[in-house]
Amino acid sequence: MSATSAARAVAADTAPIPPRDAVLAWLAGWFGGSLLSALVFQASGHRNLADTPPAWILAAQLALWTPLIAATWYIGSRHGSGDLRRDFALRWRTIDLLGIPLGVVAQLGLLPLLYWPLDHFWPDVFGRDRLERPARDLWSGAQGFGVVLVVLVAAVGAPLVEELVYRGLLQGNLVRCLGRVTGVLLASAWFAAIHFQSAQLPGLLAVGLLFGLCALFTRRLGMAVLCHVAFNATGLALVAG
Repeated sequence: MSATSAARAVAADTAPIPPRDAVLAWLAGWFGGSLLSALVFQASGHRNLADTPPAWILAAQLALWTPLIAATWYIGSRHGSGDLRRDFALRWRTIDLLGIPLGVVAQLGLLPLLYWPLDHFWPDVFGRDRLERPARDLWSGAQGFGVVLVVLVAAVGAPLVEELVYRGLLQGNLVRCLGRVTGVLLASAWFAAIHFQSAQLPGLLAVGLLFGLCALFTRRLGMAVLCHVAFNATGLALVAG
């Protein structure tokens, strides 16, 4: 079997969307969501994440995610069945529960190992304070029911939407057309870069590769989603502690 045939076999469980259409769908969803999210933040009257109440953070994230999901569904309906679960392999099996310990180990083991030399040589760029700042800002205003909202945003909503978009929509079709190595690398780099966090970029790339490999070898998103959930939840627990 050739490399291209093998890649097609691995990506066979996602709708056959041309990469150009997948990228255009992502662009439309991301720009539309970013605009709506910015408008929600402006309406909240707060200038930074640390001062924003969790309810407004949830509203802003829903504004960001809704166009992304809508664009993904639309392009799936054009080239597939219109069923997100079928078109983007959004399925689970019992074996996918292995994603939970993988995500925990990635947060507690992979990231410290990766950032140890980076922090040693470039502490101003990759120091722990800068690395943890986004999570601390997200958690700082969480009290009472706000804790539930923060967990819903960071440990449930974000993993589900991001895996659907970056592994289901983008990686699935990049792998089919460009091969497994190129497709996973491109989708992981895309996932890391779009967070616009320089300190977190190496870590996001590393875990993006982990999520991508989960999706690649299981041919579905279940393990990748659970790995992402566990990774984010462990990060929140560290910050909360």
